[in-house]
Amino acid sequence: MQNSATPTHCPYCALQCGMNLTPAADGTVEVSERADFPVNRGALCGKGRTAPAVLSSRVRLTSPLVREGGVLVPATWDEALDRIAAHLTRVRAEHGPDALGVFGGGGLTNEKAYALGKFARVVLGTSQIDYNGRFCMSSAAAAGTKAFGLDRGLPFPLEDIPRTGCVILVGSNLAETMPPALRFLTELKENGGTLVVIDPRRTRTAEQADLHLAPRPGTDLALALGLLHLVVAEGRVDEEYVAERTSGWTEARAAAMAHWPEYVERITGVPVPRLREAVRMFCEPEAAMVLTARGPEQQSKGTDTVGAWINLCLATGRAGRPLSGYGCLTGQGNGQGGREHGQKADQLPGYRKLTDPEARRHVAEVWGVDPDSLPGPGRSAYELLDALGTDIRTLLLMGSNPVVSAPRAAHVEERLRSLEFLAVCDVVLSETAELADVVLPVTQWAEESGTTTSLEGRVLLRRRAITPPDGVRSDLEVLRELADRLGVEKGFPADPEEVFEELRRASAGGLADYSGISYGRLAEEGGVFWPCPAGDTGDHPGTPRLFLDRFATEDGRARFVPVSHRPAAEEPDDEYPVLLTTGRVVAQYQSGAQTRRVDELNAAAPGPFVELHPRLAARLGAAEGDPVAVVSRRGRAVAPARITTGIRPDTVFMPFHWPGEGRANTLTNPALDPTSRMPEFKVCAVRVETVSAADTANAAEAGEAAEAGDAVEAGNAVVAAS
Repeated sequence: MQNSATPTHCPYCALQCGMNLTPAADGTVEVSERADFPVNRGALCGKGRTAPAVLSSRVRLTSPLVREGGVLVPATWDEALDRIAAHLTRVRAEHGPDALGVFGGGGLTNEKAYALGKFARVVLGTSQIDYNGRFCMSSAAAAGTKAFGLDRGLPFPLEDIPRTGCVILVGSNLAETMPPALRFLTELKENGGTLVVIDPRRTRTAEQADLHLAPRPGTDLALALGLLHLVVAEGRVDEEYVAERTSGWTEARAAAMAHWPEYVERITGVPVPRLREAVRMFCEPEAAMVLTARGPEQQSKGTDTVGAWINLCLATGRAGRPLSGYGCLTGQGNGQGGREHGQKADQLPGYRKLTDPEARRHVAEVWGVDPDSLPGPGRSAYELLDALGTDIRTLLLMGSNPVVSAPRAAHVEERLRSLEFLAVCDVVLSETAELADVVLPVTQWAEESGTTTSLEGRVLLRRRAITPPDGVRSDLEVLRELADRLGVEKGFPADPEEVFEELRRASAGGLADYSGISYGRLAEEGGVFWPCPAGDTGDHPGTPRLFLDRFATEDGRARFVPVSHRPAAEEPDDEYPVLLTTGRVVAQYQSGAQTRRVDELNAAAPGPFVELHPRLAARLGAAEGDPVAVVSRRGRAVAPARITTGIRPDTVFMPFHWPGEGRANTLTNPALDPTSRMPEFKVCAVRVETVSAADTANAAEAGEAAEAGDAVEAGNAVVAAS
């Protein structure tokens, strides 16, 4: 174990805050400030400060587990790996490669994501691979690609935010999801800029806003179109910019003009004067930005919703100019890099399309295989999970906990239980790992080196600071051992730097070109923005700011995409009259698999709750802290009431970090965006009851609905038809 401080990065969100790690004499690890990293300048949230707690053998896995007689028991590594390999071999021989599924995670390093995608396509030969990052920012990625020809969460560094004139923040609660980033908005206001926050809740972030708009959940698309209508009507279009740097404006303008302010007010509940004020604040400064997060993106029309906000930026000349632009606040630690290098169902490394013959040829040459041997695109994340136990008989899962994090979670849990075989690689015994036939304990962020790509598109080097405990191996070692057992003896090194060197070659010439980045350079410079091609001289500086000269389309112009408002896949009715929206709290992270094992974080956020307006609480007869039941067409969740005027009277909110009876994702609707295949986490119809009134008939009804899935199929039909 080393004795000096090791500079590295936090394992949680996409800020990837810098920190120093120092092993202590008692075997623990101390976190200290790393002020040189520009994103957080030493500041850390509670999750970052307590991250080493999960390194303890008290809370983590340190031995492989295999299921015997229905119970998970310790096993040797050879026994566990042999069992997985034997099952994969048998199922592939009997049912074909697409009977094997692979599910990854947005927290995996670039090296792991790359190796997992290669393993699925080269070793298993399956098309059935996707990852939980599909649930993060796939809608923003799809919209950004349509408009700009390229998706990178932020096309500019965070340091630009305080220097712009106005930020419209849509569906993001930075104060709780990425606390160190809130200072960029604070500095924006200190510099004379303005902040507009759009959220149905008056969150800690909304409290900082100069203007807070609280639309009805599921109406962000109408809101954006209404603002664009006002931009046109008030003569605020940057006509010169539109003519010189865009195409498709005529159609997009016509679509926006169908959304006049009074119509938008009826849909969203946002008064017309506040719409006009938002337009004034956005258009008067020389520069402005729109930043979106999961609020507008996790909808069955998320791609169109983000597209409408991009259209607003383009019409006002707020893209591809200094201190202006559209950006997406990526959520997961490596949500950006995780989808760039091959674990997404339709992509190859370097952000190449799996359907592009030239992309297949290039990557196949790096991999030393025939391009024709590579499978085509597979199912998206929810569709893959929904197919488990039918034509997908076996699943290898790394770095994800869909029992808690997937929409319609009770159904997904049932699908996982129906598998012939489930193998899970994880740090802890998550709720999903508890269902597995084999569980493999893997190394954590502080015990291994590897790269991640932050929400800025900045490639970063995490450094190994401590030695992992006996009995634990890295995910790369797992893939190497399985590949060897399945007859592929070369091409899967366990050394992360060796994997990265191959990733560089595979990404070369692609949209996400990492070929000019090396471990040595990352260690020296502290991070490099992609694209960074190697070129002839090998000294490309990286690209902190995209699109200043041209967009990544064939003609260099940004594309307006005409969009129109449509309802959510599931609207309230007499039986389910209230809207549910979901999100996070500051002391927990994602499915909570790791943060729920940290005493300090549990003390701050011990369990789920239902946030509701006093008027709704009065109608129910519910008091603060009373257990209430939230019931959707998919199931029922129970949690204490938290009564606040900071939420709309027609809406309730639940955080999604917990399993059990308070599992918010039991309720959520997997109706999918037709382009991104993003489920509609952020809006569904529910009813709220006091627990004493929720009788067994209601519970039985909810259970039957969860099994039947009729509402899900109907919701998807609505989306497809529109």
